[in-house]
Amino acid sequence: MNLLVLFLPIWVLSISFSSPTLLAASSISLSQNAQAESPGIQEVRTVHHQNLNKRILIALVACSTLLGGVFLFLLYVWFRRHKNLRCSKSISQETIETAKGETISSVNAKLNYSRMADKRSSVAIFDYQLLEAATNSFSTSNIMGESGSRIVYRARFDEHFQAAVKKAESDADREFENEVSWLSKIRHQNIIKLMGYCIHGESRFLVYELMENGSLETQLHGPNWGSSLTWHLRLRIAVDVARALEYLHEHNNPPVVHRDLKCSNVLLDSNFNAKLSDFGFAVVSGMQHKNIKMSGTLGYVAPEYISHGKLTDKSDVYAFGVVLLELLTGKKPMENMTSNQYQSLVSWAMPQLTDRSKLPSILDPVIRDTMDLKHLYQVH
Repeated sequence: MNLLVLFLPIWVLSISFSSPTLLAASSISLSQNAQAESPGIQEVRTVHHQNLNKRILIALVACSTLLGGVFLFLLYVWFRRHKNLRCSKSISQETIETAKGETISSVNAKLNYSRMADKRSSVAIFDYQLLEAATNSFSTSNIMGESGSRIVYRARFDEHFQAAVKKAESDADREFENEVSWLSKIRHQNIIKLMGYCIHGESRFLVYELMENGSLETQLHGPNWGSSLTWHLRLRIAVDVARALEYLHEHNNPPVVHRDLKCSNVLLDSNFNAKLSDFGFAVVSGMQHKNIKMSGTLGYVAPEYISHGKLTDKSDVYAFGVVLLELLTGKKPMENMTSNQYQSLVSWAMPQLTDRSKLPSILDPVIRDTMDLKHLYQVH
């Protein structure tokens, strides 16, 4: 039926364009017959027929033009209808996809992006209501870890997108800004990825990629006491942390001193790949830092930093050595000897590390019988 509507004006139009010739021929034939019958009025009839033919021709041209316009209008309507039909199908498909649930892209669409000083860096600004919904109003059931006044929550944005949300200390604005600044620019496979942040009143939130196995501290010193960490996993974790430090000290521009390397800042993903986190105290290496207060965690701070306040990348290397000792021994960096006396892991381990024969005795009992001693001697 639609094709008939389209082609009917064409058929009518073809007839209308051919009609003037047929009618003109018919008029000439009649004129000739009239001449044979009445030679006396030949001139009058010829003039009359010529005037009639002109009027008919003008009328036919006008009709043809009108029909042509109608045809073009119908063609335009058909194209519009066809286009709207395709758009309708497209919208329907999008509606179906939306009904399947929010995706990462739809979550990203709700975010604003803050451009940092470096042109290559950007970080998302999360809406507080979005974080509140993803953490079920910051429910205690979603707490992944706590350190002082800092709490880390699991956030479920949809079935495809989860993240970790850390509520920062309310009086640590400088550290908050420092971490956003560094992690928005640093990109490395063994350094935690900052996905965004949120400022809500006096509260500060940092949104990281989710690290399913939590911190190295929880794995080593938590309820399981390192039972999930085989010797090979511990070696791999050590290598991952070493790679992160190498990147910060030698390849990042400018080079960075982390200043707070410890087991609680080493995070583990679902495959126990390690990533360094918490850059609130990080500073540029090699610069004078007279206005920066001394920071660090007891047991991880290098002696020269404590005694002279001298800060270099060696401070991170010292802390990394303490992490290695924790991986080997399963002990904490500071052990409580009496109610008022503590012993550092380094001071306890050093005498035994210098005697090769005593190395097996300092090993974490969890891995002592499952490792090849030649690997231990290689580490030593």
